[in-house]
Amino acid sequence: MLSLLRFVAGLCFMEHGLSKLFGIPVAFSGHVGGLLLPAGLIESIGGLLVCIGLLTRPAAFIMSGEMALGYFMFHAPKSPFPLVNGGDAAVLYCFIFLYLAFVGGGAWSLDRLIAGPGAWLAGPGAT
Repeated sequence: MLSLLRFVAGLCFMEHGLSKLFGIPVAFSGHVGGLLLPAGLIESIGGLLVCIGLLTRPAAFIMSGEMALGYFMFHAPKSPFPLVNGGDAAVLYCFIFLYLAFVGGGAWSLDRLIAGPGAWLAGPGAT
């Protein structure tokens, strides 16, 4: 289940980045100013890395930080409640990626394939 969570979260996150950078599958509707390019790169590249389970821990840590920063910069000033300020997804992504930064990619990840069973990179369930 860890590998499935990692795969789906990475794939969905990558979609946000592709939207910002290339308008795929739909053009990004908001304007984030100068932060649009770095956010799109982190979401696209990091989402792909997490999706395939390669360098899961560092990629997830960076993406968790991006979501925390995004939440406090763009959502929290509108309201303290995620339901009201539209920050539900940012909060969930932040904590999912923080979890993955600690537990790793799991049994079905390229981290495990490269490092071998029981290695630190792969995390629990990798043996």
